[in-house]
Amino acid sequence: MLFIVPTPVGNLGDMTFRGVEILKEVDLILAEDTRTSGKLLKHFEIDNKTQSFHTHNEHKLVDSIIERLKSGEKMALISDAGTPGISDPGYLLSAACHDEDIPVSALPGATAFVPALVASGIPCNRFYFEGFLPQKKGRQTRLKIISDQEETVVLYESPFRLVKCLTQLIEHCGDDRIACVCREISKMYEEIKRGTLKELQHHFDQKKVKGEIVIVLAGAPKGS
Repeated sequence: MLFIVPTPVGNLGDMTFRGVEILKEVDLILAEDTRTSGKLLKHFEIDNKTQSFHTHNEHKLVDSIIERLKSGEKMALISDAGTPGISDPGYLLSAACHDEDIPVSALPGATAFVPALVASGIPCNRFYFEGFLPQKKGRQTRLKIISDQEETVVLYESPFRLVKCLTQLIEHCGDDRIACVCREISKMYEEIKRGTLKELQHHFDQKKVKGEIVIVLAGAPKGS
């Protein structure tokens, strides 16, 4: 059986009791980065075996992992932070398990965009999750598409490209489109800043930005 186990996006206190129990019970923990996950596992006194499983090796490893699961082993998949499969490895292995009738159980838990969306003060009854925009090829096309969305749009972005992204959003959406930038979610220096795209661009251009970034963008006016 494969368990998909969310891990905290920042504060270790957000780890669920059940998540810890599963990680202690499985035969193997598949981790996006074993060094990063090692800190979490040590904190919760989890000493099970781990194996690296990430974007660059998942295609090569998935067949051997499936064979071990078919032999009766129980495994857990974790990413560096948040829920595996949400802009992180997970989809390929989950799909392969379903193809082989191997049970998959996904635990509820942390993911960065949910608290950002809820805290943004921007309508969240319907939303469009974009994740990370392409860095080069196709980026302008995606920006045009999301600028026309009437639903709230959720983006992930690197702190090094935040101001550039806000500038590009201004070019496609206009200065006065409302948005919210959330960074360091659940950590000591958490920041949730809401305003027009122009206000946000000015704010973050004046400071050095660190941490994971979620941008929540208000939808385009209906009929625009």
